[in-house]
Amino acid sequence: MQKQKINSLVWFRNNMRVEDNSSLTRAMNESDNVIGFINIDPKIFISTKYGFKKTEKYRAKFLLETISDLKTQLETLNISLIITHRDFGQSINEIIDQYGITNIYTQTEWTRDELREESFIPEEINLIKDFDQFLFSPNDVRSLYDNIPRGFSNFRKKCEKYLSVNDTLSIPKSLNSDNKVSIDYSIPSLSDLGFKDFEVHKDSVFRFKGGETNAKNRIRNYFFETRNVSTYKLTRNGLIGEDYSSKFSPWLANGSVSVKYIFKLLKEYEKEVEKNDSTYWLYFELIWRDFFKYVSMQHKDKFFNKDGIYGEDKEWSDDQDILLNWINGKTNEPFVNANMIELSQTGFMSNRGRQNVSNYLTKELKIDWRIGAEYFESMLIDYDVHSNYGNWLYNAGIGNDSMPFRKFNPKLQSERYDPDKSYEKIWLNG
Repeated sequence: MQKQKINSLVWFRNNMRVEDNSSLTRAMNESDNVIGFINIDPKIFISTKYGFKKTEKYRAKFLLETISDLKTQLETLNISLIITHRDFGQSINEIIDQYGITNIYTQTEWTRDELREESFIPEEINLIKDFDQFLFSPNDVRSLYDNIPRGFSNFRKKCEKYLSVNDTLSIPKSLNSDNKVSIDYSIPSLSDLGFKDFEVHKDSVFRFKGGETNAKNRIRNYFFETRNVSTYKLTRNGLIGEDYSSKFSPWLANGSVSVKYIFKLLKEYEKEVEKNDSTYWLYFELIWRDFFKYVSMQHKDKFFNKDGIYGEDKEWSDDQDILLNWINGKTNEPFVNANMIELSQTGFMSNRGRQNVSNYLTKELKIDWRIGAEYFESMLIDYDVHSNYGNWLYNAGIGNDSMPFRKFNPKLQSERYDPDKSYEKIWLNG
């Protein structure tokens, strides 16, 4: 009796890379035929109840660049990539029928929109999921915690003391060319997604393209070519230029590169070049990223609720005039305005800026934090559901801040981080 062929689909979500991709590696090891799949759902370009598209032009452009690079990388492995721009349920079921798919491999997700997508996959299909987005594996963290602590410090100290990072990276080998399923899907254009093509703003601090190749180039440049990581702790609160911070976040957000890849190269840097407070601080920030993912995994839909995770019942405003002044950079605070204009014109904002504008919207203007979080979701190139909503909860005082009453003074922040007003001049005089 002839053995039935295993035809597998690798569904790329926020794991758009070849190296250190468990779903891809497992599919190639366990299947006769492997096809890649990405769906760009038209719904993410439709305005929500707050009036923002879930994905604006900046992240859409970065996404298309990422897909283009992924397609090229997969071709070297003799794997074709299906790219659809339709309703997910319709796309996935047609592909399953057309190619006789028996297994679907993908990254584990747990937030509401991602789970909704999975509900369209027929029950008879083997949905095989892997955790690929963590520095510290969920199995190891669960051995430490039944419940993730409210404060980050306790989480960090315990992880650093008891857990190690498995930085062994999987690098898949090419499939036999005879097993390649020949498919040629074109990548949509910005116009296909409803946007006009555009040039990167001349003053943008993020001038990089999407994709695994560009991510690795940036990481090596930041570590070994410029050695900027050695001063990261001193410059990380900067506002101007490409190199005050690593700028790894957009590639991490869509999985063009894994956090373990960055950790591995960071350890190589510390061994070969230098180990200091700054190299540790980058590691520290990677743990923050894990922390918000575990918080969202534990609290589920509380992560999106009006009162947040730990907050009291608050009366939030949705005053449109106040909100639009914040969005358009027309508040009474020049530092806030400059940051908001940078975001609207480039799709990026520094960490220092994000802390200030979100704190100001929620604690000074009293606007519903969910509106601000959704605006960031729409605009940011590096939007990540866990970090975005986790940070907004934190700054609104209803999340993981051990001092929920904390309130920034934008004037003092400006004096400290933009003393000669160079940053404000760039964005307020445009």
